[in-house]
Amino acid sequence: MTDMHKDQLIKDLHELVANAEALLGITRDEASADFDLLRRRTSDSVNKAKERLADLELRMQKRVKAAADGATEYVRDNPWQSLGAATALGVVLGVLLGRR
Repeated sequence: MTDMHKDQLIKDLHELVANAEALLGITRDEASADFDLLRRRTSDSVNKAKERLADLELRMQKRVKAAADGATEYVRDNPWQSLGAATALGVVLGVLLGRR
């Protein structure tokens, strides 16, 4: 995820919170034309945030799958090196956990 996407998502979430707070302030007194406008703005903000989060989730799933596929391919291409690395990691973890 690029910094631009992160910044836009944060901006959208801040806008959502600000609109929700304004909506709460207006509804304390009465439901007027301002209430309807703010409700629509809040709904639009929620929908934008949901779309961006869904897009982000899909992109992250693709990245995780690509990383897992890469790891699987590496292990298939280098089984002995992978076994050695796993063994070394097991020994290190065993030593660290054995100290407790």
